[in-house]
Amino acid sequence: MSKKMAVMGLLVDNRCQNAPQLQEVLTEHGTIIRCRTGVSQENGNNGLITLSLEADTEEIKNLEQELTQIGGVTVRTSYF
Repeated sequence: MSKKMAVMGLLVDNRCQNAPQLQEVLTEHGTIIRCRTGVSQENGNNGLITLSLEADTEEIKNLEQELTQIGGVTVRTSYF
């Protein structure tokens, strides 16, 4: 399969509670993540993470599915 480029946005509610599980999933898929940036709201409870990815569509969808299973995480992906 050919590799695709994608940008994935993660809206994370209750960052302190969800960060450990989120970090575990991102580490498992670290080989397809080319860039990761993040910002949090002033109150520190919620955050936005953007990921630049390079992988085949199936790998990206697997990551998206795992992230969606984490409570309080909303995922949106755009392919290029």
